[in-house]
Amino acid sequence: MATLQKPGSSSLMGTLAASCLLLVALWTQGGLAVPISSHCRLDGSNFQQPYITNRTFMLAKEASLADNNTDVRLIGEKLFYEVNMGERCYLMKQVLNFTLEEVLLPQSDRFQPYMQEVVPFLARLSNKLSQCHIDSDDQHIQRNVQNLKDTVKKLGENGEIKVIGELDLLFMALRNACN
Repeated sequence: MATLQKPGSSSLMGTLAASCLLLVALWTQGGLAVPISSHCRLDGSNFQQPYITNRTFMLAKEASLADNNTDVRLIGEKLFYEVNMGERCYLMKQVLNFTLEEVLLPQSDRFQPYMQEVVPFLARLSNKLSQCHIDSDDQHIQRNVQNLKDTVKKLGENGEIKVIGELDLLFMALRNACN
């Protein structure tokens, strides 16, 4: 037995479906409509390479043994303060670029042989994220990144060692935010 539909009921269903999709999209972005560049993505295969994953974690472990300051965490809750889920890859891109330019390249002669393998890997990730941007105001993100930089600077060489010692956290945060 066929059911009769009232004219216009299909357009009502279409409107409801579109509204639901919009709500789901807003919910996944933390309730804010933030235009995100499609370039803020890294293929999951970047993080499924056992060799480079192992080398990254070994480098972090070796550096953490030289880290005297166990009270400070650079990649943690404070870094993500007021940053919604849709903006986190962009945030991590900023942290990755700082890590490469200000810490790893100047310290590239230390922690061998791991450093010589991990730096090019992270540089490739940075290159893949080079077009990643957000179309909204990013002051809150820049403030958080600046706080991280200021903490590293205040700690001096120990801050740089801490950054290297947290490469495992950077790796995981990039995977979670950009995958």
